[in-house]
Amino acid sequence: MRILGLDIGDKRIGLATTDPLEKLASPLTTVQRISNALAISAILDIVKREEIDFVIAGIPISLDGSLGAQAKDVSNFTHELEAVLPVPVEQWDERYSTVEAERLLREAGYSSRDMKQRVDAVAASVILQSYLDHKQNVET
Repeated sequence: MRILGLDIGDKRIGLATTDPLEKLASPLTTVQRISNALAISAILDIVKREEIDFVIAGIPISLDGSLGAQAKDVSNFTHELEAVLPVPVEQWDERYSTVEAERLLREAGYSSRDMKQRVDAVAASVILQSYLDHKQNVET
């Protein structure tokens, strides 16, 4: 089974995917969010091309567990996406995913300019890896 992870932002959506054994998440690409319709169309194309079976969408839940304005926007986008995709979509807590992605890129030696181009896809892989790790812990 292939899983697609999404880091949904106002301007860009980072995408990551799993290996076929669902052990490792890897950054895939970034989709511009010029409009929801265009972004959803691009994601649908990727779901078909990459033979995705399941989608995890990161939701920026507040530290107190509430949904702020950004989380509500992301949740609304996720529901629009779910209505179109031929595969299930699940929301997943993405707290600190961008911070973790930036840390990983800094440790890998990327410059600030290069980080900006990669951070969304890496954040999507952080979200997806969190889901995979949780799933593995529940199964064992």
